[in-house]
Amino acid sequence: MKVLLATVAAALLVTGTASASPFIRYGVQDDAYLSAGPSLEPNLQTLDQLGVGVVRYMVNWRQVAPTKPRHPTNPGDRAYDWTGADATLGALHARGITVLATLVRTPAWANGGLAQNGTPTSKYALTDFAIAVAKRYPWLRLWEIWNEPNLQSFLKPNSPQLYVQRLLNPAYAALHLLNPANKVAAGATSPRSTSSGLSPVKFMRGMSAAHARLDAYSHHPYPVTRGETPFAFRRGVCRFCTGVLSMAHLDQLNREVKRDFGPKRIWLTEYGYETSPDDPNGVSWALQSQYLAQAALRAAAAPYVDLLVQFMLQDEVRPNGWQSGLISSTGMFKPAFNSFMLPIAVAARTGTRTTIWGQVRPGLGPRPYQLERLTTAGWIRVGLPGAVTAANGIYTRVVSAPPGTRFRVFALDAATASRPVIVR
Repeated sequence: MKVLLATVAAALLVTGTASASPFIRYGVQDDAYLSAGPSLEPNLQTLDQLGVGVVRYMVNWRQVAPTKPRHPTNPGDRAYDWTGADATLGALHARGITVLATLVRTPAWANGGLAQNGTPTSKYALTDFAIAVAKRYPWLRLWEIWNEPNLQSFLKPNSPQLYVQRLLNPAYAALHLLNPANKVAAGATSPRSTSSGLSPVKFMRGMSAAHARLDAYSHHPYPVTRGETPFAFRRGVCRFCTGVLSMAHLDQLNREVKRDFGPKRIWLTEYGYETSPDDPNGVSWALQSQYLAQAALRAAAAPYVDLLVQFMLQDEVRPNGWQSGLISSTGMFKPAFNSFMLPIAVAARTGTRTTIWGQVRPGLGPRPYQLERLTTAGWIRVGLPGAVTAANGIYTRVVSAPPGTRFRVFALDAATASRPVIVR
């Protein structure tokens, strides 16, 4: 762990290299939480409170186009129903929140009457829909083609060649022809194989063999076992290491992307830790909060990584649903809510010399903050007043502290303190 933290600290100091991104962005995805209806406006206010700058949104092809349009590239075709997408995307755009549009789910008319995971029979069908979406929302610039196509539950057959030929490459070409500023991510792979799914490595190599076209490779580096941190597996718990590309394997993901596609950017478009007791295999609320901040640090220091998206905002009620939200199913804010808003983590430690990394997400431009240390007299400021973050809200501070020292950051504009981080 010390070696990893030293590497992270060194990377954080090198923000001007061609590979490292000093402008990494953090986002969220929760289509249910942001669906059209009376709760949309108050939920958008929660995004403002969190300082969310990016939202990944699933543009549901099957829902928008339940019947085959006569003029599929025309968003005004009567077969299209944009009601839900208009409400959510319009509201996000009005707030200045960047949207990553993920095109998913095949209509029955486009795959011979199969379920929504059935591969389209024509290479033009999704492309025409992508054009219609781009015309309907001409401000969209970030795109992702499909969701976890390495698993049959999302694309059947889960063939990397068919994914490239019928979904990715035609849509990539069309979106770039419409606007060269469009950036298209491909892959959106799950972190490991299943009984009916390919490992991300096998799927990536199949995409490469099929000559995939992409601006960024997207991936979902979920943990695959309870004993996994964003940096490593705990001793003796790595049951599924072979073929896995989780956050703990971020270096390996980087190498694989470079091997298959060259020096492409990397978007981590789904990530989160499920929590117990709602999920018996989940981690505690406290660990979820800690891991969320550490994952933000890990992504910030990783070469080529430009985006990390938290899935989801609020836990699902159903027992077998997802419980990786920042808010419980009953509406209670978990500690992770604060950790998303004001992530803070120890980036390196040598002797008593400690590097603290964090971000103040609410606000725009350089944001005033103060680093504080807990003493017997309470929380006191560390250093001179007037500290400000970088333009993206990120800060790095080097302090001298013995083990057990607790630090936090107070965001002055938001009038909110981060959760404490303990020097080990």
